[in-house]
Amino acid sequence: MTAAEQRPALPDGLRDRVLGASLRARAAGRPEPAAPEITPEEAFSRAVDALYGMLGVLQEEDWGRLALRGLDVQGLVGHLTGVEEDMHRALAGDQQMAHASHVGSTQAAADRQAGRQPAQTRAEWRRAAGRTLDLVRAAGDTDAEVAVHGMRLPLGTLLVIRAFELWIHDNDIRQAAGLPPSVPDPSTLSLMTQAAARLLPQAVARSGLSEPASVHLILTGPGGGTWDIPIGHGPAAAEVAIVTDAVDFCRLVANRVTPDHLSLHITGDPDRAATVLTAAATLALD
Repeated sequence: MTAAEQRPALPDGLRDRVLGASLRARAAGRPEPAAPEITPEEAFSRAVDALYGMLGVLQEEDWGRLALRGLDVQGLVGHLTGVEEDMHRALAGDQQMAHASHVGSTQAAADRQAGRQPAQTRAEWRRAAGRTLDLVRAAGDTDAEVAVHGMRLPLGTLLVIRAFELWIHDNDIRQAAGLPPSVPDPSTLSLMTQAAARLLPQAVARSGLSEPASVHLILTGPGGGTWDIPIGHGPAAAEVAIVTDAVDFCRLVANRVTPDHLSLHITGDPDRAATVLTAAATLALD
């Protein structure tokens, strides 16, 4: 009998108890070394540059490939132009943008790309994104709320969500064209995970979870972090801990993967954790 075989068996559930105690003892924080801090404006600007660069390497035939919800690549870039145009109106104080549909309001911009040269579509979107940045810089106050597409958020948070959207559609296009996926730089990803964590209670509330929970969310890897997130209201909140990769969690929030595709470690009520993860995907705009 080997030495390993002579060792006494560990008590059932010891691993989960040790991990659970460790998660409860660890204060919410950021990974070390922390990603350099950047502004929401810089995160959006980086996402614009990344998408613009990727579009520049597409072959002409790639622009006609199906990318998302019936749109080809050229139509999807047109949709993004429409989003920028709605942002311009919202930043100018147009109250109609508050309840405009993210998809319906931008469909005309997607449709008008038909028959154009891809270079024209790419250039039109880049000008529109540049105009958004000009308006943001002119506004100055990223704490001021802006209402667009059913969201009323501080401008800074909205810019992070826009950076998130550009990254996701960058990958939609990459998948259509057979290009490898991209990952945001750690500084941009850090802002994205922070925004997703802040918005998670709203997503869960919309999903109808009635029982309160205290969610300890740990997103691993560069750009990740740790958050203690109260879900719902009530004195007897169940404790749930969820550990997963930061990039994969962002893909879940974008509704590009399901919880089954994540490498997860969960302690606490698994059904409540599943509800939280499923609700996270409802934050997607598309």
